[in-house]
Amino acid sequence: MDHPLLNRVQTLYERFDPALVEALDQIYSDEVVFEDPLHHVEGLAALRRYFAGLVEGLDECRFEFADALTESAAGQGGQAVLFWTMHYRHRKLRGGAPLRLVGSSHLRFTDRVTYHRDYFDAGAMLYEHVPMLGFVIRKLKARLG
Repeated sequence: MDHPLLNRVQTLYERFDPALVEALDQIYSDEVVFEDPLHHVEGLAALRRYFAGLVEGLDECRFEFADALTESAAGQGGQAVLFWTMHYRHRKLRGGAPLRLVGSSHLRFTDRVTYHRDYFDAGAMLYEHVPMLGFVIRKLKARLG
């Protein structure tokens, strides 16, 4: 990808750890709006708190980017969709075993990202890996799928 901001986004997300939390101002505007299937956050300070909480319970987390679709207007910024696979380990999910999640991110930006929305299956990320709840969800998916 040839867009400097999107290159920085991908580089920072290669390791989702405390260093990323400290570097959020390099890629996000002060007024950023961030959404995922579990949360809606407004402002860089709130995003920093949200990510700090996420990092706390992780033993490991990194993103591998597969592709990107970008659109931009001269002098007005643009938008992009990044396709990724998240590789993560959390001590409370599947006993700390390595897990992966496929998703995408829609970004709008000028000199920094002003809007970031993640799309992923929250059940596949979290609920399916909680012992009793995971068993029930996997059984339901098997019946419906």
